[in-house]
Amino acid sequence: MKHSSQDRENLLKDWLASLSDYSLSDIRPASADASFRRYFRVTDQNDGSSYIIMDAPPDKEDCTPFIHIAHLLRGVGVNAPDILEQNNELGFLLLSDLGDRPYLDHLSDEHADAMYEDAIAALIQMQTINNDLPFYDEPRLRDEMDLFENWYLNKHLNIVLNSKQKTDLEEVFSLLINNALEQPQVFVHRDYHSRNLMLLDKNNPGVIDFQDAVIGPITYDLVSLFKDCYIEWSRDKVENWLNNYLIKSSHSFDKQQLIRWFDLMGVQRHLKVLGIFSRLNYRDGKAQYLNDLPLTLKYVVNACERYQQLVPLKHLLEKLVLNHEKVSAE
Repeated sequence: MKHSSQDRENLLKDWLASLSDYSLSDIRPASADASFRRYFRVTDQNDGSSYIIMDAPPDKEDCTPFIHIAHLLRGVGVNAPDILEQNNELGFLLLSDLGDRPYLDHLSDEHADAMYEDAIAALIQMQTINNDLPFYDEPRLRDEMDLFENWYLNKHLNIVLNSKQKTDLEEVFSLLINNALEQPQVFVHRDYHSRNLMLLDKNNPGVIDFQDAVIGPITYDLVSLFKDCYIEWSRDKVENWLNNYLIKSSHSFDKQQLIRWFDLMGVQRHLKVLGIFSRLNYRDGKAQYLNDLPLTLKYVVNACERYQQLVPLKHLLEKLVLNHEKVSAE
């Protein structure tokens, strides 16, 4: 059933009033994300405690994966929100509050090592989860990369590929899919980056926005974390953090194998993200994501400079995208 925003606000107030263990008031926006979910912060008048409300309209969002994965994460000691009350029919969850300090607002050269050390530790814990989640399989990987052509090239840049360019792009897609599938397959958060990690004084970080988790390539969340579309780090720092991950996770593959998996996985993710950020603008009216296109594209270009197998993609970008962006900037 569809409701207007005012209807949902009234439903939310009525639902909060029905929770007899709480006296919740002072509803205020906490955050929004790239989906149709909204988050509100509320205060319990009994003791001043703060909680988060997830508003997930049932006609657009399903709370079930969030609930399931929150339990999985908390089961291995990862600091995900505790689900205190739920009404799936209405699409409301009452969650513990992990605060309002996203990593992105606090990362600096001075603090990054310690913050990422905590994030690596939480990631290693997440990767111990063995559960029947959806697989990050070939169709899913391919569908994601198709967003690059459909939304970034076609819609955002108004570029239509010819048959030769489509063939070249398909060859790169096949390379990236094979790279993803040959890696160890583990729990993947899918958006493990600085906006979804909350800086906490204990049991850091708080982990949010995990409802799309799957079983997939071991480097995917490492890419989200260290080739973050919202903040850039030097290659030396990234490789040091990857080495720390490798030491602490005790995997049998070597660093060079990890780096190759990581770099190619990054191209898959960032081609997808170029499409998603464009779609968020044109379909959903969220123009702010266009500001993050340049760094996302830079990651793809840098990877193309490192790997001979990515030369077809490099040539495609040089001929179409980079020239277009240069002309637009002028």
